[in-house]
Amino acid sequence: MKLSPSLLPCLATLGSAYLYDTPVKTEYGHVQGFKYFNSSISQKYLNLSDSHVAAFLGVPYAADTSYQNRWKPAQPRQPWNGTLKAYEFGPACPIAHQRESGFNISEDCLSVNIWTPANSSSDRLPVMVWNYGSGETSAEAIYNGGGLATKDVVVVSYNYRDAAFGFLAHPTLNKESGHNSSGNYGILDFITALQWVQKNIAHFGGDPDKVTIAGQSFGSAQVYHAVNSPLAKGLFRGMIAESGIRYPRDRLLEGLADSYKTMDDAIAVGLNYTKSHNVSTIAELRTLSTDDLLDGSDDREDIDALTALYTMDPPLFKTTLDGYVVPKKYIETLIDGPPNDVPMITGNNKDESGASTSTNYTVAEYKKYSREWYGNLTSEFLRLYPAANNSEADRSWNAASRDTSVVSSYLFANEWVKSASSPFYTYYWDHAPPGQDQGAYHMAEIRYALKNLYQTDLPWTEYDFHLSDIMSSYWANFIKTGNPNEGGSLESGSLAKWEASKAGEATVMHLGDGFGMMDIATPDRVKLISTFMERQKAY
Repeated sequence: MKLSPSLLPCLATLGSAYLYDTPVKTEYGHVQGFKYFNSSISQKYLNLSDSHVAAFLGVPYAADTSYQNRWKPAQPRQPWNGTLKAYEFGPACPIAHQRESGFNISEDCLSVNIWTPANSSSDRLPVMVWNYGSGETSAEAIYNGGGLATKDVVVVSYNYRDAAFGFLAHPTLNKESGHNSSGNYGILDFITALQWVQKNIAHFGGDPDKVTIAGQSFGSAQVYHAVNSPLAKGLFRGMIAESGIRYPRDRLLEGLADSYKTMDDAIAVGLNYTKSHNVSTIAELRTLSTDDLLDGSDDREDIDALTALYTMDPPLFKTTLDGYVVPKKYIETLIDGPPNDVPMITGNNKDESGASTSTNYTVAEYKKYSREWYGNLTSEFLRLYPAANNSEADRSWNAASRDTSVVSSYLFANEWVKSASSPFYTYYWDHAPPGQDQGAYHMAEIRYALKNLYQTDLPWTEYDFHLSDIMSSYWANFIKTGNPNEGGSLESGSLAKWEASKAGEATVMHLGDGFGMMDIATPDRVKLISTFMERQKAY
């Protein structure tokens, strides 16, 4: 989504000493930031008389990934001379559909963006590192971190390689790697960005010992992979996964953002991709242009039609279970305990993962899909989710889809509290942003959590701004303390208590059109969905 010209933050210079007044040192060179908000935006959208959040955009954290650097872990960058004016977002990493998006794309795309409210490099404020979803870029307006930074946290976003550029597996790459793995370069970019944060964020007033990683959709998968990877040990202390982490026996994992391929399957895709470009080796692929490689780089995977009804078509190139970056299946890590045992928030939206404002299914279609999905549990399913007419079929399909999402998170939490010592918080978001008819859709919560309603000209209401203050306060508290209830981030009033998950307690935090703990579903529905999931294969 493009920025409304009337809402663009402005470059400004003042006589006072803030981080945007002088260049800031990084390991590759000095960068000059700018004052992000003018006073009119601060007053109209942030309820502040003024804000001195400094922004540093498009700061490189690694080398160009083109040609000989393709399909390798991110390489160190050569230092630049002089001072880099960090006034604009860097190029987006190549994705085929981005060619028509208006964004500049380049393989020299590994950059970070920083929004900091610090007055000096000695402030040591807590930090959040944000991951966008697959096929996106950190320059998208919805991922702007300036508003959340007004809650006294440093916000960092970054670009990572995606599709074939970030997740190509190949036998030659396995041999090159030194650990017989390939295919997870996008995850390795995340780890490199976190390492950059450890080395540099103190110069921007951040505390490298207080880093929380966060993201939505595939961005949530990125943070989950970091929790599960020994390679990310010590790089963060908390995580937020929006739309979000699911139980490893949830059948929907086959097509959702946190799905993965086995090494054999990923290599088969990589070999086909190589052949489709009329070459036979990685060396030859590395000589091709970016435009050539974009062809077929984000093709979609064929999955069974019923799963596709819930998940859409998943990407052909995705995370690889490689035994190195992603060392174990999700079920194994969940049972054994994660390499990075940190506090966690995860949750789901009302109108995603198969649910929508209207499915338009007939009774016949509904019963057909129910039989295909639930098998010998269909009778119980239809008793609990009846469909006497088309309208009821629509309501029941949505209810079942929503219940499945929250029960999946609940089952994950049940196992997490057995093997991990850190608290686990779950939420259910049901607020529909104004000016659209898709309900509480996938991504609907992001603008509220990041407090960036100023980035779009939707017909926001007073309640939307109130909700954004509450949602971003929970997130800021968690970034500060590892507990969404503590941290003093709310401007006025108090936050409803958000309870951490406990084994056997089937509750979830309601966020959006209400606040407070609620039951995830009726007990018999929880039992049915749990029974069904335990019969599925484990990821």
